Amino acid sequence: MADFFDAPTHEAMIALLEATLEATHDGILVIDLDRRIRGLNRQFVEMFRIPPDLVELRRSDELVAFIAEHLEDPDAALLRSPQLWADPSGEYLTRLRFKDGRVFERFVAPQRIAGEIVGRVISYSDISRAMRTEQALEQHRAFLEKAQEVAHIGSWVSDLDGSGRLGWSNETHRIFGVPREAFAGTSEAFFGFVHPDDREIVKAASIAASDKGVPYDVEHRIIKGDDGSVRWVHERADVLRDAFGCPTRMIGTVQDITGRRQLEEQLRQAQKLDAIGRLAGGIAHDLNNALTTIAGYAELAMGTLPDDHTARADVQEIRRAAERAASITRQLLAFSRKQRREPRAFDLNETVRDVVRLLERLLGGNVRLKTSLTTEPIAIHADPGQIEQAIINLAVNGRDAMPGGGEITITTAIVSVDTPLNSRHTTIPQGRYVVLSVGDTGHGMSVETQAHIFEPFFTTKDVGKGTGLGLSTVYGMVSQSGGFIWVASEPYRGSTFRLYFPPAVVRPPAPAPPVVPRGTGQTILVVEDEDAVRELVASTLAKGGYHVLRAASADEALGMTTDAGTIDLLLTDATMPGTSGVALARILLAASPDLPVLMMSGFSEDVLDTSGLPPSVRVLRKPFTPRELQQRIREVLGTSH
Repeated sequence: MADFFDAPTHEAMIALLEATLEATHDGILVIDLDRRIRGLNRQFVEMFRIPPDLVELRRSDELVAFIAEHLEDPDAALLRSPQLWADPSGEYLTRLRFKDGRVFERFVAPQRIAGEIVGRVISYSDISRAMRTEQALEQHRAFLEKAQEVAHIGSWVSDLDGSGRLGWSNETHRIFGVPREAFAGTSEAFFGFVHPDDREIVKAASIAASDKGVPYDVEHRIIKGDDGSVRWVHERADVLRDAFGCPTRMIGTVQDITGRRQLEEQLRQAQKLDAIGRLAGGIAHDLNNALTTIAGYAELAMGTLPDDHTARADVQEIRRAAERAASITRQLLAFSRKQRREPRAFDLNETVRDVVRLLERLLGGNVRLKTSLTTEPIAIHADPGQIEQAIINLAVNGRDAMPGGGEITITTAIVSVDTPLNSRHTTIPQGRYVVLSVGDTGHGMSVETQAHIFEPFFTTKDVGKGTGLGLSTVYGMVSQSGGFIWVASEPYRGSTFRLYFPPAVVRPPAPAPPVVPRGTGQTILVVEDEDAVRELVASTLAKGGYHVLRAASADEALGMTTDAGTIDLLLTDATMPGTSGVALARILLAASPDLPVLMMSGFSEDVLDTSGLPPSVRVLRKPFTPRELQQRIREVLGTSH
């Protein structure tokens, strides 16, 4: 055997080459320059499934025809392809695709003898399985990319070998607003899109994950490459390590969570507003108790002072101050949603003047506030509290649109609409209208922004700086009042909101109520936890001819009812510590269904939980005067006796 390899004969060399050809896994075909078959191995025959008679005959034309018959492209057969014969010295790598799905890789090289090219040697490799695997991987990749697109979650791979290489999926490119060709593919390029204020946080999280095994789970801001907008993303990743525990790669996901962050902020704002509303409602309740006492004793004092008394004017001012303070409590209750809508005809100019005093303190020193109010009688039919809130919302929006300061102008006018006015939000019919305008000199709005401004939770402000409820609330208030909103705005030219209302007629004040008849000794149980209010009410009723029982709580009142004999009327505060006045009324009515009940409250009837109480139960709104108290007592006793 050693002699065979050391000094091979010509015959031995041929035998060696033939054995080598038969042993290879590739199909081999040898062709001379006249395109005649000079040799082929068994693997070639098996790969092309050539019949034995063709193998024996080795006729090139018939063999080529047989092969071409099974190819997707018959002209790709070896002897028919001009490319393979254009340059006898060239080498070529091509693929043959069969109709049955097989794919062969074909390599053609020149055959040389003594340096002279005498033909071609072609090798064929069956790559069908590899192709199927490649296609499956490509399909899987496409499915993964589609799944990421649907879920809005991108993926990325970062090499930790010091190269800084970073690869993004298509969805990650979309989230960052960076086309694939515009991304450098490095960690440094990634940090170029991270918000400057968040870069250290992200770097620290990455180092902690690779060095200490801390889970990489971080929320941070990015600046999108396509439009420069700031978005919030949530990233998670795992670190891959080698057999020695050294980090090699970090594989992670990224999700745009800007919408979620905005919803969370809106929820926090809503909860904050709810808390403020509860606080405002509580303040208004306590203030109403104080105002009831102030207004009550002022009226009692007025009744004892002659018209020419020097103190009469002072007491009158005390009563007026209490009335003005009562309007503030109504605004607080409206804000806290504990004041029902009470539309009436009122002077719009008067309401604007009242609001302006509040706005001057609310808007800040860098905002100038101007008013231009018509001198004509101007009245609308709406809830004054809602209109006040609408003006405040529009003015605050205007202030926010002028971060560097500016001017807000509030005007009123009476206009005639001769032809209907149409906008994307409303159509204002022909007619005569009272118009309230609130304009600013801020940055204005684009047409696209104006299309969404009245949608709940839509806001152009940064996360945490707006709930998106201001303008939608104004829209609802104006619509409830039968009015319309017209918006005029352009970028960098400010915005003006015009509120159109049907005009109304203010009725003259009602004549002074007649003298309330005195009581005839009826027993009234007064239940009130505020000492001053309880004493004022009890004193007023006692002077009015009633027998009064005083109680500072519902429990004390229940203890008195067993010994008090017949009670002609229960007068109780609706909300008290412990057992409420509403609960007290339910208990007493269960024992005496015909008992007249009058509840005192700073809240309106629709806010109180009066379920289970008969319709005959009345509510006396705080603050009230002694005259109003006696009037309501006579009304309740008159309807029940």
